[in-house]
Amino acid sequence: MPGRDAFIEILRKNGLMVHMRRRKHYRTTDSNHHYRKYPNLIKDVIPMRPNEIWVADITYVETEEGVCYLSLITDAYSHKIVGWAVGPTLETIYPLQALQMALEAIDDETAGRLIHHSDRGCQYCSDAYVAELKKHGISISMTQSGDPLENAVAERANGILKTEWLYKMTIATRDECRAVLERIIGFYNTQRPHMSIGMQTPEAAHMQSGEQRRCWKNGWAVA
Repeated sequence: MPGRDAFIEILRKNGLMVHMRRRKHYRTTDSNHHYRKYPNLIKDVIPMRPNEIWVADITYVETEEGVCYLSLITDAYSHKIVGWAVGPTLETIYPLQALQMALEAIDDETAGRLIHHSDRGCQYCSDAYVAELKKHGISISMTQSGDPLENAVAERANGILKTEWLYKMTIATRDECRAVLERIIGFYNTQRPHMSIGMQTPEAAHMQSGEQRRCWKNGWAVA
């Protein structure tokens, strides 16, 4: 039997290697701006109820018509995606739409006890976005180092959407992308169990309070 390297060379010479489609990288965070940046308020905090901490992130979705940018608001306790919006640019209007969708489901008292956590991108630091948070009395928290682990729940949510669904699909247009995302996010929230919330769905966990039973040993940041 040939060794691993010799076996790989045999596959390569005979054209039997599986070639993974190389995906483009789209930058979604620009933290080089003049807006105020806020401190990290959630370091080492384990959420004990829904709507205690929301985490925000922007990712990209490729279509044959061009790239779309998906803005997500995810509840750190339940991992439920509580707000989302998709658009053709990185303008603040789309993260703001995601935030406003999330806010429609809570009252002002709940908002006043909420922390909104994000990276230090210009969208989240912008005057319009910060004003919306302050209008509802929401505390503002941001990553400090640029390490994705500082916003792990948000990174994990968009990673699940991409690796389990979007990377396996060909999406023709931006309009189709919006319809596809609506179906996927609905399934993610109501049908997909998460190991970090005791193999429950985010929708089920969002109705609870108290520490979640987790199947991982490395904290609440794993979905």
